[in-house]
Amino acid sequence: MLEPAYQADVVVVGAGIAGLAAAHRLTSAGVRTTVLEAAHAVGGRQATEKVDGFRLDRIGQLLSTACPELRRTPGLGGLALLPFDPGVLLHSEGRHHRAGAPVGVRGARGALHAVRALASAPRSIPAPRRAAGAHLPYGRSAATPRVRAGAPLGTAVDQARLTAALARLAATPAERLLARPELPAAPALAARGLPPRTVDGFLRPLLAALLCDPDLTTSSRCADLALRAFAAGRLALPEGGAEALPEHLARALPPGTVHTGVRVTAVATNAVTTAEHGVIRCRAVLVATDARAAAALLPGLRVPDFHPVTVVHHTTDDPPATGASLLLDADRGGPVAHTAVVSRVDPSRAPAGRALVSTTVLGPPPSDVDTAVRIHLARLYGTSTTRWETLAVHHTPEAVPAMRPPHDLRRPVRLLAGLYVCGDHRDTSTVQGALHSGHRASAAILTDLGTGRPMHTAETVGAARAA
Repeated sequence: MLEPAYQADVVVVGAGIAGLAAAHRLTSAGVRTTVLEAAHAVGGRQATEKVDGFRLDRIGQLLSTACPELRRTPGLGGLALLPFDPGVLLHSEGRHHRAGAPVGVRGARGALHAVRALASAPRSIPAPRRAAGAHLPYGRSAATPRVRAGAPLGTAVDQARLTAALARLAATPAERLLARPELPAAPALAARGLPPRTVDGFLRPLLAALLCDPDLTTSSRCADLALRAFAAGRLALPEGGAEALPEHLARALPPGTVHTGVRVTAVATNAVTTAEHGVIRCRAVLVATDARAAAALLPGLRVPDFHPVTVVHHTTDDPPATGASLLLDADRGGPVAHTAVVSRVDPSRAPAGRALVSTTVLGPPPSDVDTAVRIHLARLYGTSTTRWETLAVHHTPEAVPAMRPPHDLRRPVRLLAGLYVCGDHRDTSTVQGALHSGHRASAAILTDLGTGRPMHTAETVGAARAA
């Protein structure tokens, strides 16, 4: 029998960052690749809405300058990562406290000396101010937060122990972290030997922000990886919004590789069926959609639980004086998990003369989320939010796949010879995990294409089982 005419070697279903990263590896190896995306733009959940000169992320997961996949992924060489101020700013009992591992500290002894020096030095972080006559909405009042060392991190010795622990994490190979016993992150933190005040006032709100998991049900191994990235680098945002990452990947692919507005309705090991263009024949198919869409195309694929995320964007011409800091609520006294004047981190996100304040709410949002967020922000920033303009409220019910233990960080990407799957639901539920799963999937495809292993069998997609 004659070999059928293939329209591509590999068809990638989905133009999120996992699928685009895989397409880069494939095209760089000389494999004819076609990427099909049902939406009219690339990126999936890494989307940015443009409103009156503002760039508003729908989810806006926090990145780290220590993320190795951002450096390794072809096509991301021109991506600019703009860092927040070092560490994070914690709000507790009406004051702001700077927390985070000192840059460049690699050993526990060095961390101890650095923290002792830091504790004895005066702070120079400006405190937020409140305009004369300004008032807080809804009858509330609050003192202007002041920045100081100490609580909620505890004593100088407690801070030294924390910084030494973060320094050890930064220097620990990821393989050793993945070999540790696995628990939910919350009880694992309690067993680390750090003071409860430090755990509750710093590590819990920090991990909730990094993992989008307010209850810290995430696997302790995934939590350790997140803390390791925090300790080894700086939290950062991509210049131009979350969409900059997938757009950089798409632009660096050969012209004609990505096709948007094409909905795939069925997949097999040697073809995909589309609603617009019928059947496209190929040698292999990579499903790179979100978990629920992937399960619709691949019967039997497990669909995880998800963490919902709500992002509220405000603008003001009199922004709080917190610098380019990520602000967390150590007291957990409202719906806000973290907030920042993101236009100070990335000026391209707001027009001249205006500031963009982006705030993240984790878990199910309150019924009147904007009102609840304004009340909480007034306390966190120590300023009136009455005149702040609401630009958008983005609620994503299935924003981040849950990673509850036992969690397999390397779920199989090869289902059958000729049929593969990737995405953050196959790795860690982060940008790094999505990119890494795309790299694993492309490596599996290249291995199968290059070894003479039969790419097409009589197996049906319905028989595919994901481990």
